Amino acid sequence: MPKHVAVIMDGNGRWAKKRGNQRIFGHRNGVQSVRETVRAAGELEIDYLTLYAFSTENWNRPKKEIDALMSLLITSIEKETPELIKNNVRLVTIGDQSLISEKVKTKLDGLIAKTKENTGLTVVLALSYSARWEITMAMQQIAKSIESGDLKPEEVTEQTITTTLSTAKIPDPDLLIRTSGEHRISNFLLWQIAYAELYFTETLWPDFRAENFYEAIYAYQQRERRFGKTSEQIL
Repeated sequence: MPKHVAVIMDGNGRWAKKRGNQRIFGHRNGVQSVRETVRAAGELEIDYLTLYAFSTENWNRPKKEIDALMSLLITSIEKETPELIKNNVRLVTIGDQSLISEKVKTKLDGLIAKTKENTGLTVVLALSYSARWEITMAMQQIAKSIESGDLKPEEVTEQTITTTLSTAKIPDPDLLIRTSGEHRISNFLLWQIAYAELYFTETLWPDFRAENFYEAIYAYQQRERRFGKTSEQIL
């Protein structure tokens, strides 16, 4: 069983377009998919579930869609808080918080505070996130440490970078799921998924249910994870 599953939730817009509706209609229906995926991950006793909710590139979308998405996020937080607490789910976020409105940050901070003592599934919400942004911030922080004399260039290791990223306290994903039939990583956890198993499904995100999540887990369990070793070495 994977300890950490990451999900690129894709296809909301196309789902809505197929039904002759605006994109936000797809985002609204995608909330049920989030709910079912969180429940399924919790029931399988997975430790971490990272959801790619909004990328830094998404800020380039029409303002009307962004405003509707942020409003939906606030509504969803308020609605889902009781169930997250009931199911012992802890919420954390990663991403460039400076771009998020104070209203959204206040709601998020409130939910994070209410769930911080929970010991079950940790849901990592990647909001206003991109891997290149994250790695850039980490490099700047390491450069400052070298400039101040606290760190020597030859002392910079993979571990140095790993512990400087926003996911420093989170294990790397074992499995990355992307919905909607696209076969891209889209600037998501580029450092962390070096050895993750990739699973792509044609299912659009609003149609993704617990059964689809179980199928992805089953596919993961059929794979041999060698981490550079031979099959004989891992037996």
